Amino acid sequence: MTETASNPDQRPTDLARACELIAFRMGTREFCVDIMSVREIRGWTKATALPKSPSFVRGVVNLRGTVLPIVDLSARLGFPAAEPTARHVIIVAQIGAQTIGLLVDAVSDILTVTDDLVHPTPDVASDMAKTFVRGVLAVDQRMISLIALDQVLPVCEQDAA
Repeated sequence: MTETASNPDQRPTDLARACELIAFRMGTREFCVDIMSVREIRGWTKATALPKSPSFVRGVVNLRGTVLPIVDLSARLGFPAAEPTARHVIIVAQIGAQTIGLLVDAVSDILTVTDDLVHPTPDVASDMAKTFVRGVLAVDQRMISLIALDQVLPVCEQDAA
């Protein structure tokens, strides 16, 4: 696992703003989310499709007696939909009052970062990209986009939850 440390001359109060992020892959791209939103990471389980659901919703699975909606995060972010295999994982995340599963290729890292290491989304990105990407981290020659989990579900779906 990679641990990203801030500048060693920083005051201890600056280090208090450090947070942990879970990094994951979708194809060749890397993204991350706040670890405090993640409840668990599970292997891929075939989802039961729901009629008339958005194209990025793979369906639902039974999570210890709870119906868990599965969102194909790649499709939700505008990339090609995933073709799940046994190597794919579901990140179970809490978004407001709703618990959802995020289908991703693999979890790759746990990062410890401070606010100053998260760069704003570049101005060349579309408004839609800025909706989903809260910022970008440069870590070990990799560019990792920080996902705004509260934007993954459309507003009307969050309100219904």
